[in-house]
Amino acid sequence: MEIAHCTPFSLSNPNSKLFHPQTLRCCFNLPQNLSQITPFSNGLMNNSRVDRCFSVNVKETSAQIETAMIEQPPKSLRFEVSQGSPAPFGATLCDGGVNFAIFSAHSVSATLCLITLSDLQQNRVTEQIPLDPLTNKTGDIWHVFLKGNFDDMLYAYKFEGPMSPQDGHYYDSSRLLLDPYAKVSVISRGEYGVLGPQGNCWPQMFCMIPSPNDEFDWQGDLPLQYPQRDLIIYEMHVRAFTRHESSRAKYPGTYLGVTEKLDHLEELGINCIELMPCHEFNELECYSYNPVMGDHKVNFWGYSTVSFFSPMIRYSSSGIRDCGRDAINEFKLLVREAHKRGIEVIMDVVFNHTAEGNEKGPILSFRGIDNSIFYMLAPKGEFYNYSGCGNTFNCNHPVVRQFIVDCLRYWVTEMHVDGFRFDLASILTRSSSLWDAVNVYGNAIEGDLLTTGTPLSSPPLLDMISNDPILCKVKLIAEAWDCGGLYQVGTFPHWGIWSEWNGKYRDIVRLFIKGTDGFAGAFAECLCGSPNLYQGGGRRPWHGINFICAHDGFTLADLVMYNEKHNLANGEDNRDGENHNNSWNCGEEGEFASASVKRLRKRQMRNFFVCLMVSQGVPMIYMGDEYGHTKGGNNNTYCHDNYSYLPCSECESLGLNDFPTSERLQWHGHTPAKPDWSETSRFVAFTLRDLVKGEIYIAFNTSHLPFVVTLPDRPGYRWEPLVDTSKPAPFDFLTDNLPEREIAAKQYQHFLDANLYPMLSYSSSILLLKPYEESA
Repeated sequence: MEIAHCTPFSLSNPNSKLFHPQTLRCCFNLPQNLSQITPFSNGLMNNSRVDRCFSVNVKETSAQIETAMIEQPPKSLRFEVSQGSPAPFGATLCDGGVNFAIFSAHSVSATLCLITLSDLQQNRVTEQIPLDPLTNKTGDIWHVFLKGNFDDMLYAYKFEGPMSPQDGHYYDSSRLLLDPYAKVSVISRGEYGVLGPQGNCWPQMFCMIPSPNDEFDWQGDLPLQYPQRDLIIYEMHVRAFTRHESSRAKYPGTYLGVTEKLDHLEELGINCIELMPCHEFNELECYSYNPVMGDHKVNFWGYSTVSFFSPMIRYSSSGIRDCGRDAINEFKLLVREAHKRGIEVIMDVVFNHTAEGNEKGPILSFRGIDNSIFYMLAPKGEFYNYSGCGNTFNCNHPVVRQFIVDCLRYWVTEMHVDGFRFDLASILTRSSSLWDAVNVYGNAIEGDLLTTGTPLSSPPLLDMISNDPILCKVKLIAEAWDCGGLYQVGTFPHWGIWSEWNGKYRDIVRLFIKGTDGFAGAFAECLCGSPNLYQGGGRRPWHGINFICAHDGFTLADLVMYNEKHNLANGEDNRDGENHNNSWNCGEEGEFASASVKRLRKRQMRNFFVCLMVSQGVPMIYMGDEYGHTKGGNNNTYCHDNYSYLPCSECESLGLNDFPTSERLQWHGHTPAKPDWSETSRFVAFTLRDLVKGEIYIAFNTSHLPFVVTLPDRPGYRWEPLVDTSKPAPFDFLTDNLPEREIAAKQYQHFLDANLYPMLSYSSSILLLKPYEESA
């Protein structure tokens, strides 16, 4: 999720703007003029537009489906029932049976419901096992142990308790609820985008019971554990990556489809893929007819989690076959095969909110189990909405933060992922509902008057993650902002191991490359790894994830093709999406343009890539930008299951472990050692030295005027061109194996003999320092 240029949120200011246009997704059709929204203080939002996410064109609600389930009398003919254990949470194989354990502090009774696959087809609960609060409850944990035949068996829970939203409780004994710790698969619909029975968008979901036959051959797979400074990250969407017919994938739009294309990523030099959300979500939650496109909107991006321990089952080729087991193995296969090719796998995780939305959303799991614990609530039960999606996960509550840590550990140990990117991570720093210093730290803090949602300098959740013996060894990346205006780029609590999406890098680089005055100095900071953001906090360049484009906003091709967003296809009159993209169409709007404009656009895309790859820090490339994928100027394709389909290092100093100093780096202008940091400067050049591969000269001219620069004089050496974005491909990158390389290299030899180099308008160049005899 993206948010830029936020107005800081103030708890004392009831008129604070809580949303930013870039965060509008999941069919939240908010007005372009945010003053039309009536905000509440403390992050509360009373807006009927948000409610639409859970009410449009749903022919039958989950409540109706649950009521339609034919319930058998409470009995157990198939299973031997005993007390069970309160640990671990979830359904766990042990001692020849299965132990079930679930937390619910405010319920008065609990029932475990078991459903066979055959009974599922008949909308029938196979067996109900009521839990005795005297023998099947320890503290706030309900538990039971069963022995019997669990082949193809599913389960869910029912809880009784108060239905009093004003007190934060939503108990309804007619609801069949998912176990938050369901560690295998969630079974409902098996095919992506296909409605459930009677056209239902929310058919009843059940948890799969683990089987002793649930095995996967990891073939000795071990974590790659690359130093983060060596990563080149590729952000991708599992379905979009191979769904287009031109991918020629055998299993398009699936985990297996991505696996088929891993060789392509390896050839690109990618050593880390960042998967957009792969936790179970319901792509039909916003299902509504879009008259502009003549199709239906879906939640394509997936930032709306239903079950945090379960992989998205409809991203598999097998769907619900074999009760979802094959789907899990397909995800594991993707990770295993990526590791074989030297590619790490990072998951984009959404712990800031869930798919249950606000008070009008569905009751699927957390809300019916213990709403007042899992969500951040105001004193009268209203939902805080720092996520922009109707609810906010109560991340720093002791129970919730333990849940998050358990979930992350599961994906590392069981699914072998290498790290996580946390969506709207600033929410993870906010104090929980009913914040109590004694409850968190064991003793009262004098003067502690923290209210719900107050940002914490040492959030308990981040403390737990950062000091966990497993999680402290994986990649931890924060999207360091949220929809309540909390913007923490450069200040996110980090314990020396958290890195951040550097949103400021994106904005500054876009402005400078398109030729905006006043950004030469800020651009130089970006090239050095943003020491102004990270050095003071004791971090390194690789704690910043540099990116030009991501899933939110324009693709790289659209960044140089459009001045304005073109989101009419979303059916929201172009009101959604970011209005301030810092883009430039190079003189003509849209895909169809003159040959000269198209040449300039290609040059600009190459300039952005050069900048990304020579900047200190970790580069992240968005899927498809390597060849100029366009979405037609749509910068908010959250709802389209088509727009996003993809048609089918020379210097050690470019990856420093610390910020460059004057011993390695020297700035230049049109003449050596005389940089121009004035407001009108559109030229930045520098040299980097290392003891292994010598020296490299890098220059960016973002002016509309060409000129000739004087290169630094190095007696006994001469400069040799490597990259020049003003030249047509393939001569823009003079690799050693390039045919006719020698001819291309000598094209400007008369300039180089005079220690000069011509810089065309809107171009960037990289030159290598070579001894005379080597370059002769």
